[in-house]
Amino acid sequence: MFNSWWLPTVFSAVALGIYDVCKKHSVKDNSVMPALFFATLSGTLFLAVFTLITGDFFLLFECSLRDFFLILLKSVLVSSSWICVYYAMRELPISLASPIRSTSPLWTMLGGIMIFREFPTWLQTVGMAAILAGYICFSFFGKREGFPWRSRGMQLIALGTLLGAASALYDKYLLNILQIDRQMLQMYFSLDLVVLLGVAWGIRRCFGHRHLFVWKWSIPATGILLIMADYAYFFAVSMVDAPISLISLVRRCSCAVSFFLGAIIFHDKNIRRKSWALLLLLLGAALLALAK
Repeated sequence: MFNSWWLPTVFSAVALGIYDVCKKHSVKDNSVMPALFFATLSGTLFLAVFTLITGDFFLLFECSLRDFFLILLKSVLVSSSWICVYYAMRELPISLASPIRSTSPLWTMLGGIMIFREFPTWLQTVGMAAILAGYICFSFFGKREGFPWRSRGMQLIALGTLLGAASALYDKYLLNILQIDRQMLQMYFSLDLVVLLGVAWGIRRCFGHRHLFVWKWSIPATGILLIMADYAYFFAVSMVDAPISLISLVRRCSCAVSFFLGAIIFHDKNIRRKSWALLLLLLGAALLALAK
């Protein structure tokens, strides 16, 4: 018999994997900034309607000025990360981009060592080494496929991953140390993203190159899938005696979903060889999650 946290966690992982595939589809041969803006807007509208139905929307009026600006800083971090990742997704095969993104726990843990003095156990050290080895393997495959580290796509996916890891560390500060309400954080964060990405799109239109934008069904699907994945994850974590280490481990397996599903849809190369590097990443994630 499955534990009560199992189904929402698996749902979150699958939704995140499909989210990555939809994200790749939405920006393939398309303008990035409007695709990112409308995806975020779709997710925010979905969240707003859901919170209105559940009665949680009124939490918006309980946010202090201090909390508002702290959440705004998180939104700046995430919007910067998403812009980098979306542009990288347009250029890179999903079988490269998605696994590299999944190395975020390694950089988050390194940040935790430096900022929160969270020194790893020997098992976590082995996990970090496995993730780093997988990361190096994917960089090697990227070079063989014409995407060396000096290419814009690889640099953007690396920068987006590091900014995402910084956001995760900041989440710990906001939720664990300052104890800002999670639902209020998610709602203001989503609203801020719409404004910031709208401004970024406007600046891009005024001063940047205008790439042809084509509306795709995957654009709203991307935003809605992310909201659903996050909600299922937080729901699982909120359950009594839910093991956060196992939940995090299962959720990180989303990269396997996007890796294989995306490879089939977009006809990526060297899937068999990349699968071994992906196993290294998953092994490392397992060791980080399960080590005490």
